[in-house]
Amino acid sequence: MATTRLTRLELQIMNVFWAQGACSVREVQESFPQVGRPAYTTIQTTVYRLETKGALRISKRISNANIFEPAISRDEAQGRLVDELLALLGGKTQTVMAHLVKTGQLTLADIQEAERAVRRHQKERKRS
Repeated sequence: MATTRLTRLELQIMNVFWAQGACSVREVQESFPQVGRPAYTTIQTTVYRLETKGALRISKRISNANIFEPAISRDEAQGRLVDELLALLGGKTQTVMAHLVKTGQLTLADIQEAERAVRRHQKERKRS
C-alpha cells in the first residue's frame, strides 16, 4: 500500500469502511446517496481493487458474500495523500501553508495545534 494511490471513488469507499467498520459490497453501495449512486458492479470492482492494493481485507464470508474491513487507517491514507501532494510540489510545505492562509482555511487554532504537534515530535526525537 505504501506506493499505491487511491482514487476519489476508492477514498469514498474507504470512508464508508472507516465510518461503519466491516461491511459487504451491498452495504457499501447502499451507503451512497441514491442520486448519483455508483452501480453495484462498480463498487464491487473497486472494493476488490482495494483488497488487491492492501487497503481492505476480507474479514469473513457469509454464504457467497465477502465481508471486508479496512486494512489501513484513515490517518495512513491521509498521510499518503499529503506525501503525494508535497512530492508534486517538490517537498515545499510553504506552498501549501501559503495557500491555506490566503484562502482563510488555516485558523489560529490550526496553527496552535501544529505548534503542539511539532513540540511533541521534537520531544519524541530526543527520546529516541
